[in-house]
Amino acid sequence: MRIRFAWPVLFLLLGGCGDTPWAGLPHSLRQQGEALWSRIPDADPAQYPLAAGEEPEPEGRSLRLRLGSRTLHASLLQEAGERRLWRTATGLAIATDGARVVATSGLREVLAATRFEEPDPLLNPAALLDRPAEARRLVDLMDADREPEGMRFGIPVRCRLQAQRLPPDAALLLIEERCRAKGAGSFTNRFWAEAESGAVLRAEQWVGPGVPSLVLEFLSPAS
Repeated sequence: MRIRFAWPVLFLLLGGCGDTPWAGLPHSLRQQGEALWSRIPDADPAQYPLAAGEEPEPEGRSLRLRLGSRTLHASLLQEAGERRLWRTATGLAIATDGARVVATSGLREVLAATRFEEPDPLLNPAALLDRPAEARRLVDLMDADREPEGMRFGIPVRCRLQAQRLPPDAALLLIEERCRAKGAGSFTNRFWAEAESGAVLRAEQWVGPGVPSLVLEFLSPAS
């Protein structure tokens, strides 16, 4: 099983640490909670209001983000292969693996981890033209206040991916990923990719049931 989430040390650097509230919980749950706590930074949504004006575009490599009516820009902080860590000036942190958002911090609901049980079909968008694919992953969610009752581990997400060419430009693909998350309803992710290279130019992704879909524009294509 491949685990996709933000790197623990880096996410701790993005926010403060604190005492964990696990002392009164059963041992197994305490271990899960402490592991999750260790890789998610503090980010107070009240301190970083996401409803106020637009941010200036940063220098260097960045993402353009849309969350509801707000436009944000996230600077690249760290990169290891296809795994990248980004942060906006208002404190929203995003971890991506290729074009996928696999962890967040700074929203009222945190996407803490994403675990694929087999290779992600999005790695080869052109193959989805002729053969739709099924995918299953597990996600961990938590509320921004980090209270134990707001933590949900191992939520199964089942998806079906299919691609189509976008006329009149046959060089551009639209990949739709229709998903159902146990206890969190259904949703559709969309990815716009170059047909030849498979590089994703734009994506619209679910990052939790309590927040709007996150739109990413890759100012350099995400492979």
